[in-house]
Amino acid sequence: MSETLPLDDILRILTEGDMNSLGMMPWGSNYTFLVQLADPKTKQKPAHEQVELLGVYKPRRGEAPLWDFPSGTLCLREYAAYLVSEALGWTIVPPTVLRNGENGFGSVQLFIDNDPNQHFFTFREEDTVCEQLQRIALFDLATNNADRKSGHCLRDRDGQVWAIDHGICFNADYKLRTVIWDFAGQPIPKDMVADLQSLRSQMQDGKTLGKALRKLLDDDEVRAFEKRVDGLLKIKPFPS
Repeated sequence: MSETLPLDDILRILTEGDMNSLGMMPWGSNYTFLVQLADPKTKQKPAHEQVELLGVYKPRRGEAPLWDFPSGTLCLREYAAYLVSEALGWTIVPPTVLRNGENGFGSVQLFIDNDPNQHFFTFREEDTVCEQLQRIALFDLATNNADRKSGHCLRDRDGQVWAIDHGICFNADYKLRTVIWDFAGQPIPKDMVADLQSLRSQMQDGKTLGKALRKLLDDDEVRAFEKRVDGLLKIKPFPS
């Protein structure tokens, strides 16, 4: 159903929908729940007309403590990553919101229907995904992603590649850990440089994105983020 809904409706349902847990998702180090969200606007309609979405709910209280990230901030970083993805216009991170749920405050992200046997290492050499993976590589460099695993790149049923799990991004110290080094030494496409320039202008304190980031991250993290984007704008090839 989500593929037929406008983004505004998806965000509204993620934020306001009646949320019911379908159980805990496996393999994560933090508490992560698959949830069903019902559109309150269609609640009184016949069952076949009701709108529901699947989401991934990560409550703050389920975050495992980390020595190098402040406690209770991982859900905030998930949301900050979505805002940056949207500001770039790259649609890398699935729609994400912050809200309260059964287990308290946390992030809720649209669940991406995908083939779990498909991941970065299975489709990395396909020409159809090259540009998408280049954007993810730049996104990870800018956000200082400390956890880009192969399985954190999902391809949906329409062929779009999405990036998930951004709870340990935006550290002020250099933390980049990623499997995506395929583009090292290659020139950064000009259109992506232009998108990074637009992002940098949106990060100013008085702009909407700048204000939001300063509420989600601390001052040192915002300054380091700005420096990383500035660095990407100065270099010509993807770094190695």
